[in-house]
Amino acid sequence: MVGDGTIRVRLETKGRKGKGVTQISGVPLGPSELAQLGKQLKQKCGSGGTVKDGVIEVQGDHCESLVDALKQLGWSVKK
Repeated sequence: MVGDGTIRVRLETKGRKGKGVTQISGVPLGPSELAQLGKQLKQKCGSGGTVKDGVIEVQGDHCESLVDALKQLGWSVKK
């Protein structure tokens, strides 16, 4: 994966009829590890979501809790 080593977390509402999803991009992991991390983060938030095109999407606004969770795992995170 190519990137600057920083994971970015943001809230996206475009094209979702006003409902937001928290997007996590820039994670330097392979597809299977990314799916596993997505599953862990969705469970932590108690919410649904998906992993598409290297981006983890968690339904709802969970930016703060996801930033904290990723920092605890040792990642460099920007909001």
